[in-house]
Amino acid sequence: MAKPAGLGPAGGSLWDDITSEFPLPPHKLRILLDACREADLVDEMEAGRAGRPLEVKGSMGQPVAAPLVSELPKHRALVASLLGKLGLPDEVVEVKTKSSRRSESARAAARARWGSAGVSA
Repeated sequence: MAKPAGLGPAGGSLWDDITSEFPLPPHKLRILLDACREADLVDEMEAGRAGRPLEVKGSMGQPVAAPLVSELPKHRALVASLLGKLGLPDEVVEVKTKSSRRSESARAAARARWGSAGVSA
């Protein structure tokens, strides 16, 4: 499946990895596209946070978490939620979100759980 234009490195890699292994119907391709865009956003936010303080001054001068520190977990959770809606084997999603590479053991687990349909060696 052709990768949609505009995806960054994280989103593009996620798209390629999933669509190369699993045929998805159009409504799930839309969910995957949203997950890929969120993955790119998470990378951009992490890059924007690099080298900046974890705390900033709040409205009353109190220390509060920097905005990106507070937002990152929300976006990471959204990526995980969107990927969960695709209905892929858990072992594959876990490997994708942690390292963007599918290990042989994850493939074997997916084959054992789901049979050979949609999972290639």
